[in-house]
Amino acid sequence: MSGSERREQLIHISRTLFAEKGFDGTSIEEIAATAQVSKPVVYEHFGGKEGVYAVVVDREMQKLLGMITEGLSASHSLVKLERAALALLRYIEESSEGFRILVRDSHAASGTGSFASLISEIASQVEDVLADEFAGRGYDPKLAPMYAQMLVGMVALTGQWWLDVRKPGREEVAAHLVNLAWNGLTGLNPNPAITVTSRGHAPPVKPPQQRPASEKELRELEKAREKEIKEAEKVRQRELKEAEKARVRELKERERLLKEAEKAREREEKIRQREVRLAERTARLEQVDHPD
Repeated sequence: MSGSERREQLIHISRTLFAEKGFDGTSIEEIAATAQVSKPVVYEHFGGKEGVYAVVVDREMQKLLGMITEGLSASHSLVKLERAALALLRYIEESSEGFRILVRDSHAASGTGSFASLISEIASQVEDVLADEFAGRGYDPKLAPMYAQMLVGMVALTGQWWLDVRKPGREEVAAHLVNLAWNGLTGLNPNPAITVTSRGHAPPVKPPQQRPASEKELRELEKAREKEIKEAEKVRQRELKEAEKARVRELKERERLLKEAEKAREREEKIRQREVRLAERTARLEQVDHPD
């Protein structure tokens, strides 16, 4: 086995062990024993466990970053979002061990940062996309960094959850992610789906027969979704108005009951006062009829 082949073998073995046991749970002895070499061979190639760990983490970060960057190169904002989400999920599907290593608290010895730093790097790219989108829609571009962190954080946490559950499928998860990010809670589509353009970007199990969507079709899709959002907002406003009317009716009914209760108390007080006066009059009459 050549020196480069041995190096790749050690990286592959270390990657599996780090994914299973983490940095602290993996030893040079275990790496060497699994590769059936002596410890000095590992030291010769990487200088120690920290060196091989740094190589593994750096490779995984570059691979994931490259896949997401490619997804963000699409021309339409919706497609950018779809492809970036699909890229992360595809990386998890194809490189589960690598993703497990990245989502752990990366050891300081990695020298390449942690998953958080990777997320920040991706967010900086998304920030540029959002800034252009915000400017075109009349929003404040200065808010783009905050929204980029929100968006990337949502996708990253969903990826960590999906790493273990793996249900539903990759495209369905991506569709729901985009549904929430693109439409918001008030305009959620009950049956979201990835656009044909994004579905065909990464080779699926069964290639779709439809032709890629054109820019015109994408604009029409966006208009349709905006219309859905407006309709959903109208429904929400109607519900709010109905709830307000019901609240007003409830307050009026409560006021009526309070007034009736107050009148009843006043009647009772008048009756009590009349009884007191009657008792006093009776007492005076008895004194007249039976003086001491």
